[in-house]
Amino acid sequence: MTPARKTTPRTPVTKDTAAVAKPAARRKATPARWTDGVEGEPHALATDPRGDRTPLGAHVSIAGGTAQAALRAREIGASAVQVFTKQANRWLERDIDAAEINAWQSAFADSAVRWSCAHDSYLINLASPDPELRSRSIESFRAELRRCHALGLDALVSHPGNYMDDRASGLARNVEGIIEALEAEPGPTQLLMELTAGQGTVLGGTLEEMGALLDALPSALASRVGVCLDTAHVWAAGYDLREEYDALWTRFDDTIGLRRLGCLHLNDSKAALGSHLDRHELIGEGTIGLEPFRRILTDPRLAHVPRIIETPKGDEPAATDARMLTLLRTLGTP
Repeated sequence: MTPARKTTPRTPVTKDTAAVAKPAARRKATPARWTDGVEGEPHALATDPRGDRTPLGAHVSIAGGTAQAALRAREIGASAVQVFTKQANRWLERDIDAAEINAWQSAFADSAVRWSCAHDSYLINLASPDPELRSRSIESFRAELRRCHALGLDALVSHPGNYMDDRASGLARNVEGIIEALEAEPGPTQLLMELTAGQGTVLGGTLEEMGALLDALPSALASRVGVCLDTAHVWAAGYDLREEYDALWTRFDDTIGLRRLGCLHLNDSKAALGSHLDRHELIGEGTIGLEPFRRILTDPRLAHVPRIIETPKGDEPAATDARMLTLLRTLGTP
């Protein structure tokens, strides 16, 4: 994780000020008890996250303000957290000011969370052949980066776009959009491009295509970009985590490089292997099953990679997420 910065910005983070704004400071110390430091009580199904050798958590809501993510992370027993920094299904952007940064910093200062990321808007399509949509997407993507830098998040997870016309042209547009945004928005947050299920004209459904996207970036930006692997996505894309587990990681290392793996989205799937359908399911209750998750959680090659669940939350989100994280900790115990 990027070392903490001690300076808090005193001006709102806007398009004009983002380049000089400082990110929020990171957590400095682990509390004496994982239940100390934040209001609210952990759910009865939650387990102590302080024993996590690798950060483990969930995507949580920011309803009521971004700082509320700390309360929800604590409620489910998380040592990692993923959020949206705005409404993911709307183009409306927002700026983050010093008050919000201070609230985020204070909320997480004594929490067990030691890795955090955001997922960008589902509307962004950097590969679009439509000039207006692509321009709007680039502006929105830049705004996502600014908010992540301001909050001091470790990563921003982003899906490659839909090419809609020609695959090679779409991939080139996607690369150019990433370059434009990263050059315009310097900061500490790493961009993680997420492997997709390969549905329709969506890019990033094969390891080779993701490798080609990364390899097309200039060397000056290479350290700022990595990969997020979603188990439900790669399963739907045709990578058999049950029968060809080791082959998947060998191929990943050969085409992308394990050094570039920055996050794992641990989700079971409602969809069949190779179906190209992005349908998440609770761990152990889908078509992937428990064994691949046990192997992931005990694989020394992946011991450094933060893990986030995006499984269905049902009627009781905290109870469901807490149960899933507890299950994963059990699977990861030798």
